[in-house]
Amino acid sequence: MVHVLVRHKVADFTRWKEAFDAHFSKRMSAGEVGFRLFQGVDDPRDVTLLIDWDTLEHARQFMKSDELRNEMQKAGVQGTADVQFIEDAQVVHRSSAD
Repeated sequence: MVHVLVRHKVADFTRWKEAFDAHFSKRMSAGEVGFRLFQGVDDPRDVTLLIDWDTLEHARQFMKSDELRNEMQKAGVQGTADVQFIEDAQVVHRSSAD
């Protein structure tokens, strides 16, 4: 599976999260199939996303869009986001039986 790993600072997490949630249908129609959202333990304004995509092409197209840049700016993203395109090399799910 293809993923996009995004890390950036936000001015206000609650404001950013509202904007992120409001953008759900656009992400989904662009090819997002799921995500995980993380906050820094020492700084909740330090946001990391691991976004799952149906194809690398769709992920790149969405991430380079002017619309996304504008939405990120409105949501209070500070500075430039660190964006990496990655894919699964190995997936392991543990259970209490392991």
